[in-house]
Amino acid sequence: MATVKDKLKERIKELTCLYEVTSIIANSDFDQLEISLEAIVYSVKNAWQFNLLSEVHLSLGEYSVQTDGFKDTMTLMHSDIKVFNKVSGTLKVGYPEDRYFYADFLEEEKDLLNNVSIAIGNLLERKQIRESEAKVKRQMERTDRLHILGEITAGIAHELNTPLANILGFTELLKERVSNAGALRDLDKIVENAIFSREIVKKLMFFACEMPQEMQPVELNPIIESTLKLLTPSFREKNLKLIKKFGSDDIRLRADKVQFTQVLFNLVMNAIYYSPIKGTVGVSIIEKGKNIQIRISDEGVGIDPKIEDKIFEPFFTTKPLGEGSGLGLSVVHGIISSHKGTIEHRPNKLKGTVFILDFPKL
Repeated sequence: MATVKDKLKERIKELTCLYEVTSIIANSDFDQLEISLEAIVYSVKNAWQFNLLSEVHLSLGEYSVQTDGFKDTMTLMHSDIKVFNKVSGTLKVGYPEDRYFYADFLEEEKDLLNNVSIAIGNLLERKQIRESEAKVKRQMERTDRLHILGEITAGIAHELNTPLANILGFTELLKERVSNAGALRDLDKIVENAIFSREIVKKLMFFACEMPQEMQPVELNPIIESTLKLLTPSFREKNLKLIKKFGSDDIRLRADKVQFTQVLFNLVMNAIYYSPIKGTVGVSIIEKGKNIQIRISDEGVGIDPKIEDKIFEPFFTTKPLGEGSGLGLSVVHGIISSHKGTIEHRPNKLKGTVFILDFPKL
């Protein structure tokens, strides 16, 4: 039978453990959480009555920490770790199964285990809250940055339109007065490059939402079918498999048909570009409550997390020099925003990227 001295000794060990766990959590580095969890595990081990024989195991999502001698066959006491009221892991303490029974655990030890589990759950909640706040902050910063870029590009586009029109007009006049074949070829190159520059200006104006829109009710399926038909040679060239999934035959939204086609064309063309030969491109439309969701997926290398905040910025591209202007996704973002929609990207299940577009129903 335990003496008063023995009981007092156990209470001191339990209180010491709670103090240590609280200190560990207060000084935790969220970027190196496993170190803190390991320290908690060994603090719990020392708090048990037969601490020389006790072993501890903590499993929590991606983390799994245990003392050296832990085995699943031991006589175990465990407590669930809850994060936002959802069981996300367990904390177990065990004794050698051939020498101890569950009755050898103290009632106070069960309370201690539950308190430590609550403290660990609170630590994970703080971590998730901080990550959510950081994500919201990044999104707000990106939105502000895109807004500023939109204003800048709108100004640039307006300023460039007049000189480009002059270049084209005067070049055409020169062509009428020049008979030298070499000079005419050079003038044709000037016209060709001026037209190319004008197309870039047009894309800038799309990004800045400066292009006039003709908003009207449109059926999505025919637009997507016609876009995919235009891209059939590109699919065939890389021997790609196309998987289409339309939730309904009559899905409508209010949109500018030309601009919406440009959105689909850009995203599907990107999916084709980044997909490997004999890969799969997916295009699906589903109705989710009051929204219409379009998903376009590829099986490429995916988007590097280091650049995922930049992909909608104008002139940013991962394509080799000469293969992309870096305006495709920025134009897509501008058009979607002007249609009161949203666009985001996620990793594809196996490999690649999925772009997810959400629009309000008609």
